[in-house]
Amino acid sequence: MKNNTYLITPLLAWFVAGCLKFLINSIRTKKIAFALIGYGGLPSNHSAIVSSMVALIALNDGINVPAFGVAFTLAFIVLLDANSLRQAVGQHAVIINRLTQQDPEVRVLRERMGHNKIEILAGIMVGISVAFMIYSFSLGI
Repeated sequence: MKNNTYLITPLLAWFVAGCLKFLINSIRTKKIAFALIGYGGLPSNHSAIVSSMVALIALNDGINVPAFGVAFTLAFIVLLDANSLRQAVGQHAVIINRLTQQDPEVRVLRERMGHNKIEILAGIMVGISVAFMIYSFSLGI
């Protein structure tokens, strides 16, 4: 296993999830959806990134190594954050935007911040798929 796979895998997972999100948003809105790039949406980039690393470590080194425990713990925190804290931030942005809509000097806050469980699950599936592809490619399969 080449050491650069640990760097390439999460970057590729981020790229794949971002491209899928852009494509899905463009299809949903029936126009090029550059304005919807960012936090929130299907699939979750954050979930794809952290799950790709958990999966790659599990495939390469097994689940009985310290790196797997660290990656799993980090992924757990990120996934909880994506579903709860960031959704609350988005809900606060909605209320703040309503309260300040009459003031032209106040910048409108991004309201879509968190992810629902389907968006997180889709991100996890993207991450695991990318990790498996990188792992298979590194083995010459």
